[in-house]
Amino acid sequence: MFIYGQTASNAISLMSYLAALPSGRLAGSTEMAEARGISKALAAKLLTRLAQAGLVAGQPGPGGGYCLGLPAGSISILRIAALFEQIEPPSLCPFGHDWCGKGPHCPLHDKIAEMIDANRRFMEETRLSLFSVTAEEGTLRDDPTEKARASLAGNPPSFSSSHSLSQSQPVSGDLRISDL
Repeated sequence: MFIYGQTASNAISLMSYLAALPSGRLAGSTEMAEARGISKALAAKLLTRLAQAGLVAGQPGPGGGYCLGLPAGSISILRIAALFEQIEPPSLCPFGHDWCGKGPHCPLHDKIAEMIDANRRFMEETRLSLFSVTAEEGTLRDDPTEKARASLAGNPPSFSSSHSLSQSQPVSGDLRISDL
């Protein structure tokens, strides 16, 4: 069970699409909506909110589109979900919301707390850089964010094409193929 709703799920879906793009490529909202199976109107609304939060950057007009606004390794799925959903879970106590914390815990309290903590850790530790890993090559592509931003600004990118996972220095909490 994941403790975020459909709106956050759709936003994470769009962000994972951007993270998986080849370096320097922009994607339009229609392209992303069709690829992820959500409505164009919803994609546009979500991308607007993501842009306001600085998680995506965009270029309007023909040839425009979106890219990540920050490096993929710095964006957790929790950060995305928090823009759209209340991320603190409701009381899941089977005895009612006023039971646990007001007296003795219910028989399921510890198990429920473990499940919620595990989910939160998963959401905090899972970064969009996970989606830029090519499983068949075992390599981590250069972060497309910097190349796309350079493209938007008319500057040539200055990255190599890829580097080995063993040589990469992930941001704390990044997941790698070897972690799966």
